[in-house]
Amino acid sequence: MKNNFDRIIKNAIKEDIRSGDITTLAAVKNNLSAGGEFLAKQEGIIAGLDVAGRVFHLVDEKLQFKKFLDDGKKAELGEFIAEISGRASSILSAERTALNFLQRISGIATLTHLVSEKIKHTKAKILDTRKTAPGLRLIDKLAVHFGGGVNHRHGLYDMFLIKDNHITAAGSITNAVNKCRAYKKKNHLNLKIEVETANLDDVKEALDCNADIIMLDNFSLDDMKKAVDIISGKCLIEASGMVNLDNVKEIAETGVDFISVGYLTHSIKALDISLKIKLL
Repeated sequence: MKNNFDRIIKNAIKEDIRSGDITTLAAVKNNLSAGGEFLAKQEGIIAGLDVAGRVFHLVDEKLQFKKFLDDGKKAELGEFIAEISGRASSILSAERTALNFLQRISGIATLTHLVSEKIKHTKAKILDTRKTAPGLRLIDKLAVHFGGGVNHRHGLYDMFLIKDNHITAAGSITNAVNKCRAYKKKNHLNLKIEVETANLDDVKEALDCNADIIMLDNFSLDDMKKAVDIISGKCLIEASGMVNLDNVKEIAETGVDFISVGYLTHSIKALDISLKIKLL
Protein backbone atom coordinates (compact mmCIF):
# COMPACT_ATOMS: atom_id res chain seq x y z
CA MET A 1 0.00 0.00 0.00
CA LYS A 2 2.85 2.41 0.86
CA ASN A 3 4.32 1.88 -2.61
CA ASN A 4 0.98 2.81 -4.18
CA PHE A 5 0.81 6.03 -2.16
CA ASP A 6 4.42 6.84 -3.04
CA ARG A 7 3.62 6.34 -6.73
CA ILE A 8 0.77 8.84 -6.50
CA ILE A 9 2.88 11.34 -4.57
CA LYS A 10 5.88 11.02 -6.89
CA ASN A 11 3.65 11.56 -9.93
CA ALA A 12 2.25 14.72 -8.33
CA ILE A 13 5.73 16.05 -7.55
CA LYS A 14 6.90 15.30 -11.09
CA GLU A 15 3.79 16.98 -12.52
CA ASP A 16 4.63 20.21 -10.65
CA ILE A 17 8.43 20.39 -10.71
CA ARG A 18 9.27 18.54 -13.95
CA SER A 19 12.68 19.91 -15.12
CA GLY A 20 13.01 22.26 -12.14
CA ASP A 21 11.42 24.91 -9.94
CA ILE A 22 12.87 27.78 -11.96
CA THR A 23 11.61 30.62 -9.74
CA THR A 24 13.18 29.10 -6.64
CA LEU A 25 16.35 28.16 -8.51
CA ALA A 26 16.67 31.75 -9.71
CA ALA A 27 15.64 33.68 -6.61
CA VAL A 28 16.51 31.61 -3.52
CA LYS A 29 20.01 30.78 -2.33
CA ASN A 30 20.53 27.06 -1.95
CA ASN A 31 21.97 27.31 1.57
CA LEU A 32 19.12 29.29 3.15
CA SER A 33 17.28 27.60 6.04
CA ALA A 34 13.61 28.26 6.76
CA GLY A 35 10.73 27.10 8.86
CA GLY A 36 7.00 27.36 8.47
CA GLU A 37 3.72 26.52 10.13
CA PHE A 38 0.58 25.11 8.59
CA LEU A 39 -2.46 27.13 9.66
CA ALA A 40 -6.07 25.97 9.55
CA LYS A 41 -7.93 28.96 8.11
CA GLN A 42 -11.27 27.28 8.72
CA GLU A 43 -12.63 24.70 11.13
CA GLY A 44 -12.58 21.13 9.91
CA ILE A 45 -11.28 17.58 10.09
CA ILE A 46 -7.58 17.48 9.35
CA ALA A 47 -6.41 14.52 7.29
CA GLY A 48 -3.48 13.90 4.97
CA LEU A 49 -0.72 15.16 7.24
CA ASP A 50 1.29 12.00 6.72
CA VAL A 51 0.84 12.36 2.96
CA ALA A 52 1.99 15.99 3.10
CA GLY A 53 4.98 14.98 5.20
CA ARG A 54 5.87 12.31 2.65
CA VAL A 55 5.83 14.94 -0.12
CA PHE A 56 8.43 16.98 1.72
CA HIS A 57 10.54 13.91 2.48
CA LEU A 58 10.54 12.76 -1.15
CA VAL A 59 11.59 16.24 -2.33
CA ASP A 60 14.31 16.50 0.33
CA GLU A 61 14.83 13.77 2.91
CA LYS A 62 16.57 16.25 5.22
CA LEU A 63 13.42 18.34 5.70
CA GLN A 64 11.83 18.00 9.14
CA PHE A 65 8.05 17.73 9.21
CA LYS A 66 6.19 17.64 12.52
CA LYS A 67 2.43 17.28 12.89
CA PHE A 68 0.52 18.66 15.86
CA LEU A 69 -2.66 16.67 15.22
CA ASP A 70 -3.37 13.09 14.22
CA ASP A 71 -5.23 12.49 10.96
CA GLY A 72 -8.98 12.48 11.58
CA LYS A 73 -8.91 15.05 14.38
CA LYS A 74 -10.74 18.36 14.30
CA ALA A 75 -8.86 21.64 13.96
CA GLU A 76 -10.30 24.92 15.09
CA LEU A 77 -10.11 28.12 13.06
CA GLY A 78 -6.64 29.60 13.46
CA GLU A 79 -5.04 26.45 14.86
CA PHE A 80 -1.52 25.47 13.82
CA ILE A 81 -1.59 21.86 12.68
CA ALA A 82 1.98 21.12 11.57
CA GLU A 83 5.40 22.65 10.95
CA ILE A 84 8.20 22.20 8.44
CA SER A 85 11.87 23.19 8.66
CA GLY A 86 15.00 22.78 6.58
CA ARG A 87 16.33 24.09 3.28
CA ALA A 88 14.13 26.96 2.10
CA SER A 89 14.40 26.00 -1.57
CA SER A 90 13.17 22.47 -0.87
CA ILE A 91 10.22 23.72 1.17
CA LEU A 92 9.21 26.09 -1.61
CA SER A 93 9.43 23.36 -4.25
CA ALA A 94 7.30 20.94 -2.23
CA GLU A 95 4.83 23.46 -0.76
CA ARG A 96 2.04 23.43 -3.35
CA THR A 97 1.97 19.67 -3.86
CA ALA A 98 1.88 19.10 -0.10
CA LEU A 99 -0.90 21.65 0.34
CA ASN A 100 -2.92 20.25 -2.57
CA PHE A 101 -2.98 16.83 -0.93
CA LEU A 102 -3.58 18.18 2.57
CA GLN A 103 -6.38 20.55 1.55
CA ARG A 104 -8.16 17.97 -0.65
CA ILE A 105 -7.95 15.13 1.87
CA SER A 106 -9.06 17.38 4.73
CA GLY A 107 -11.94 18.73 2.63
CA ILE A 108 -13.25 15.24 1.89
CA ALA A 109 -12.77 14.17 5.52
CA THR A 110 -14.61 17.26 6.78
CA LEU A 111 -17.62 16.71 4.51
CA THR A 112 -17.71 12.98 5.36
CA HIS A 113 -17.71 13.86 9.05
CA LEU A 114 -20.57 16.33 8.60
CA VAL A 115 -22.68 13.72 6.79
CA SER A 116 -21.81 10.97 9.28
CA GLU A 117 -22.77 13.14 12.22
CA LYS A 118 -26.27 13.50 10.79
CA ILE A 119 -26.91 9.75 11.08
CA LYS A 120 -24.90 8.73 14.14
CA HIS A 121 -28.12 7.89 16.04
CA THR A 122 -28.90 5.14 13.48
CA LYS A 123 -27.20 1.91 12.42
CA ALA A 124 -26.51 3.25 8.93
CA LYS A 125 -22.97 3.89 7.72
CA ILE A 126 -21.82 6.33 5.05
CA LEU A 127 -20.16 4.72 2.02
CA ASP A 128 -17.97 6.33 -0.62
CA THR A 129 -18.19 5.46 -4.32
CA ARG A 130 -15.91 5.14 -7.36
CA LYS A 131 -16.62 8.77 -8.25
CA THR A 132 -13.08 9.79 -7.37
CA ALA A 133 -10.46 11.89 -9.15
CA PRO A 134 -8.75 9.64 -11.71
CA GLY A 135 -5.48 8.38 -10.26
CA LEU A 136 -6.33 9.57 -6.75
CA ARG A 137 -8.72 6.86 -5.58
CA LEU A 138 -6.48 5.66 -2.74
CA ILE A 139 -6.09 9.24 -1.55
CA ASP A 140 -9.81 10.04 -1.78
CA LYS A 141 -10.85 6.85 0.00
CA LEU A 142 -8.26 7.47 2.71
CA ALA A 143 -9.91 10.83 3.27
CA VAL A 144 -13.38 9.26 3.62
CA HIS A 145 -11.97 6.82 6.18
CA PHE A 146 -10.52 9.64 8.27
CA GLY A 147 -13.85 11.47 8.10
CA GLY A 148 -15.66 8.51 9.65
CA GLY A 149 -17.05 6.95 6.49
CA VAL A 150 -16.69 3.39 5.21
CA ASN A 151 -14.84 2.50 2.01
CA HIS A 152 -17.02 0.67 -0.50
CA ARG A 153 -15.34 -1.35 -3.25
CA HIS A 154 -12.04 0.11 -4.45
CA GLY A 155 -12.60 -0.87 -8.05
CA LEU A 156 -14.24 -3.24 -10.48
CA TYR A 157 -12.16 -6.16 -9.22
CA ASP A 158 -13.08 -6.56 -5.56
CA MET A 159 -16.87 -6.93 -5.56
CA PHE A 160 -19.71 -7.88 -7.91
CA LEU A 161 -21.97 -4.84 -8.35
CA ILE A 162 -24.73 -5.48 -10.87
CA LYS A 163 -26.00 -2.11 -12.08
CA ASP A 164 -28.81 -1.19 -14.46
CA ASN A 165 -26.70 -1.50 -17.60
CA HIS A 166 -25.43 -4.93 -16.52
CA ILE A 167 -29.06 -6.01 -16.03
CA THR A 168 -29.98 -4.73 -19.48
CA ALA A 169 -27.05 -6.57 -21.06
CA ALA A 170 -27.73 -9.81 -19.15
CA GLY A 171 -31.49 -9.72 -19.78
CA SER A 172 -32.66 -9.65 -16.17
CA ILE A 173 -31.54 -9.39 -12.56
CA THR A 174 -31.84 -13.15 -12.22
CA ASN A 175 -29.66 -13.82 -15.26
CA ALA A 176 -27.04 -11.32 -14.09
CA VAL A 177 -26.86 -12.75 -10.57
CA ASN A 178 -26.67 -16.32 -11.84
CA LYS A 179 -23.86 -15.45 -14.23
CA CYS A 180 -21.92 -13.65 -11.48
CA ARG A 181 -22.42 -16.57 -9.10
CA ALA A 182 -21.16 -19.01 -11.75
CA TYR A 183 -18.11 -16.79 -12.44
CA LYS A 184 -17.48 -16.54 -8.72
CA LYS A 185 -17.55 -20.33 -8.31
CA LYS A 186 -15.40 -21.00 -11.37
CA ASN A 187 -12.71 -18.56 -10.25
CA HIS A 188 -12.88 -19.45 -6.51
CA LEU A 189 -13.73 -15.89 -5.49
CA ASN A 190 -14.97 -15.05 -2.02
CA LEU A 191 -16.67 -11.80 -3.01
CA LYS A 192 -20.14 -10.41 -2.30
CA ILE A 193 -22.78 -9.83 -4.98
CA GLU A 194 -24.70 -6.56 -4.85
CA VAL A 195 -27.65 -5.70 -7.08
CA GLU A 196 -28.88 -2.23 -7.98
CA THR A 197 -32.68 -2.00 -7.99
CA ALA A 198 -34.97 0.66 -9.42
CA ASN A 199 -38.31 -0.35 -7.90
CA LEU A 200 -39.95 -2.77 -5.48
CA ASP A 201 -40.37 -5.50 -8.11
CA ASP A 202 -36.61 -5.38 -8.65
CA VAL A 203 -36.10 -5.68 -4.90
CA LYS A 204 -38.23 -8.83 -4.76
CA GLU A 205 -36.36 -10.36 -7.68
CA ALA A 206 -32.94 -9.56 -6.18
CA LEU A 207 -34.09 -10.99 -2.85
CA ASP A 208 -35.26 -14.20 -4.55
CA CYS A 209 -31.78 -14.46 -6.08
CA ASN A 210 -30.20 -14.32 -2.61
CA ALA A 211 -28.15 -11.21 -3.34
CA ASP A 212 -25.76 -10.28 -0.53
CA ILE A 213 -26.57 -6.57 -0.79
CA ILE A 214 -29.49 -4.80 -2.44
CA MET A 215 -29.02 -1.21 -3.52
CA LEU A 216 -32.09 1.03 -3.54
CA ASP A 217 -31.30 3.51 -6.28
CA ASN A 218 -33.19 6.81 -6.20
CA PHE A 219 -36.05 5.36 -4.14
CA SER A 220 -38.55 7.67 -2.46
CA LEU A 221 -38.56 7.52 1.34
CA ASP A 222 -41.88 5.67 1.29
CA ASP A 223 -40.62 3.03 -1.15
CA MET A 224 -37.39 2.77 0.79
CA LYS A 225 -39.34 1.92 3.94
CA LYS A 226 -41.39 -0.65 2.01
CA ALA A 227 -38.19 -2.20 0.63
CA VAL A 228 -36.69 -2.45 4.12
CA ASP A 229 -39.86 -4.26 5.25
CA ILE A 230 -39.77 -6.62 2.24
CA ILE A 231 -36.10 -7.48 2.76
CA SER A 232 -36.64 -7.84 6.51
CA GLY A 233 -32.99 -8.45 7.40
CA LYS A 234 -32.42 -11.18 4.79
CA CYS A 235 -29.54 -9.19 3.27
CA LEU A 236 -27.80 -5.85 3.65
CA ILE A 237 -29.38 -2.72 2.16
CA GLU A 238 -27.66 0.26 0.55
CA ALA A 239 -29.47 3.49 -0.28
CA SER A 240 -28.08 5.49 -3.18
CA GLY A 241 -28.90 8.51 -5.28
CA MET A 242 -29.60 12.18 -4.57
CA VAL A 243 -28.28 11.99 -1.01
CA ASN A 244 -27.43 15.30 0.65
CA LEU A 245 -27.07 16.86 4.09
CA ASP A 246 -30.75 17.77 4.15
CA ASN A 247 -32.17 14.29 3.54
CA VAL A 248 -29.51 11.86 4.80
CA LYS A 249 -31.02 11.71 8.30
CA GLU A 250 -34.44 10.67 6.97
CA ILE A 251 -32.83 8.09 4.68
CA ALA A 252 -30.88 6.57 7.56
CA GLU A 253 -34.03 6.39 9.69
CA THR A 254 -35.73 4.10 7.15
CA GLY A 255 -33.55 1.28 8.45
CA VAL A 256 -31.01 0.88 5.64
CA ASP A 257 -27.52 -0.38 6.50
CA PHE A 258 -25.50 1.84 4.18
CA ILE A 259 -25.89 5.15 2.38
CA SER A 260 -23.56 5.79 -0.55
CA VAL A 261 -22.68 9.42 -1.19
CA GLY A 262 -20.91 10.19 -4.45
CA TYR A 263 -20.39 13.89 -3.84
CA LEU A 264 -18.02 13.19 -0.96
CA THR A 265 -15.31 12.75 -3.57
CA HIS A 266 -16.63 14.08 -6.87
CA SER A 267 -17.64 17.58 -5.74
CA ILE A 268 -15.20 18.35 -2.96
CA LYS A 269 -14.34 21.71 -1.50
CA ALA A 270 -10.78 21.87 -0.25
CA LEU A 271 -10.26 22.88 3.37
CA ASP A 272 -8.50 26.24 3.60
CA ILE A 273 -4.99 25.62 4.98
CA SER A 274 -2.00 27.90 4.49
CA LEU A 275 1.77 27.70 4.95
CA LYS A 276 3.88 30.76 5.73
CA ILE A 277 7.65 30.42 6.00
CA LYS A 278 10.32 32.54 7.63
CA LEU A 279 14.08 32.37 7.42
CA LEU A 280 15.92 30.73 10.30
